[in-house]
Amino acid sequence: MSLWQGKIRRIDDYRWEIPVDYKNGMKVPGLVYADNRMLDVAREEQSLEQVANVAFLPGIVGRSMAMPDIHLGYGFPIGGVAATRVRDGVVSPGGVGYDINCGVRLLRSTLEEEEVRPKIKELIDDLFRNIPSGIGSEGKIKITVKEIDEVLSQGAGWAVHHGYGSQDDLDVTEENGCMKTADPDKVSERAKKRGAPQLGTLGSGNHFLEVQVVREIYDEKAAKVMGITHVGQVLVLIHTGSRGLGYQICDDSLRTMADSVHRYGIVLPDRQLACAPVESEEGKDYLAAMACAANYAWANRLCITHWARESFVRILGKKLDMISLQQVYDVAHNIAKIEDHLVEGKNEKLCVHRKGATRAFPAGKKGVPERYQDIGQPVLIPGDMGRCSFIALGTERAMEETFGSTCHGAGRVLSRGAARRELRGRDIAAGLAARGIYIKAESMGSLAEEASNAYKDISDVVRITNEAGISRRVAMAEPIGVIKG
Repeated sequence: MSLWQGKIRRIDDYRWEIPVDYKNGMKVPGLVYADNRMLDVAREEQSLEQVANVAFLPGIVGRSMAMPDIHLGYGFPIGGVAATRVRDGVVSPGGVGYDINCGVRLLRSTLEEEEVRPKIKELIDDLFRNIPSGIGSEGKIKITVKEIDEVLSQGAGWAVHHGYGSQDDLDVTEENGCMKTADPDKVSERAKKRGAPQLGTLGSGNHFLEVQVVREIYDEKAAKVMGITHVGQVLVLIHTGSRGLGYQICDDSLRTMADSVHRYGIVLPDRQLACAPVESEEGKDYLAAMACAANYAWANRLCITHWARESFVRILGKKLDMISLQQVYDVAHNIAKIEDHLVEGKNEKLCVHRKGATRAFPAGKKGVPERYQDIGQPVLIPGDMGRCSFIALGTERAMEETFGSTCHGAGRVLSRGAARRELRGRDIAAGLAARGIYIKAESMGSLAEEASNAYKDISDVVRITNEAGISRRVAMAEPIGVIKG
């Protein structure tokens, strides 16, 4: 049965409701942020069905939500948000995804485009040499499986302690770069063995490091607080996650929770939504292991940041204090967090699943770094390697509607296989070069999988979240150089 056969209700230009009676067993309605064109794409790939399926989760409150970058995922759609009560609800690994704490870190510099562009090839080549990337890549940091427990429990703080970054970096990282609920004893030896050699690596797929240039500023006051002062300013955006460790933790947990569903008598329309009560042993174990992967990802991005700073100093011939490369913010895209929210006028402790979604807390909210208390939490929204990225802010409306959440990126419209087939024979790197973007990748042949054609236009995605009021645009930047795995 198609949602388009009279079953989806238009609320306004950017909000669509999947009614609670669409499927027998839905506990809450679905809410999709999209325009007509993006809703068509979601319908065709069946990700709206996943929004409805998530509404079956025990203890879910409010709505099962999807951001405009929605696309088909494992159990939950990517771009999905769902909050469940801690006291009687569940946690689902599919609501976080395999790449736990895949996220984005933004650095600002004092450099101008005209200083960097003449050296962009040399800079990108050096970054590529300095930052390991690609499938199965191993990092320069050598730690044992025993030593990795320190990374899992300390997160980005471990990196700072070992000379990669500073306290200033931690101050502008979500959770200060460490979830205190992490318990390395809940992580399998296989996961630790996969993670130990990969710390400080970019990975493959849609992960990247971009050298960008500010092209537009929409809110000068807020941008200035972030240190983004003018068009032409050079930024660095780093997008990666928890590598093989996070994947293995998710895989291990899904196997455990497949049994939990039967044990607790949970009825679901899709086995990929495997879950367990938040306060059960299985639920607590997953959240403790997930926090370890989140901590690993924050440490991973900080190590990469350190080497990026090294490359800029080496190629630009200036000391770091002259270049700056200070961190604006680091935010997770795939995570479950225990948070307090108002539900029907009452304060509730919730497990908020954000899968391909960004936390978007407003000014004055606990959890927003001190330096951003007056403007709200920065929201970093990367595009694809051929188009722009955005910096935005969390809003009060997001707190009211989406448990403080917004979009996370462009969102795929073509699978990797479909992108390869459609773009076969095209020289993606040459096409980017013609537009002034120099790219270096471990496998140049795989670039078709991440080409702009494979993604929605990030400008459309951000326009919808901006107009819907769940995040507010501050600035836009375009890439001039990219490294990918």
